[in-house]
Amino acid sequence: MNSIKKIVAYFLTGLVLLFCILAILGIWEVIDMEYLLEKMFKSMMVILASVAVIVFIFALLFRENRKFDED
Repeated sequence: MNSIKKIVAYFLTGLVLLFCILAILGIWEVIDMEYLLEKMFKSMMVILASVAVIVFIFALLFRENRKFDED
């Protein structure tokens, strides 16, 4: 379980760094910033929704395992 947390933490850290780099490039007008914020917001919403589903699934799986271990 600890390795899963590390993998998720590194993945989310990478996404934050990627979005920060894109934002900085947009501020310096290296890339077109017209739709950048909209795309970043939609991407973060998709990631948030998928992470919420994954956390819900893991919470159910580990809760069921705890009930079986107690019996």
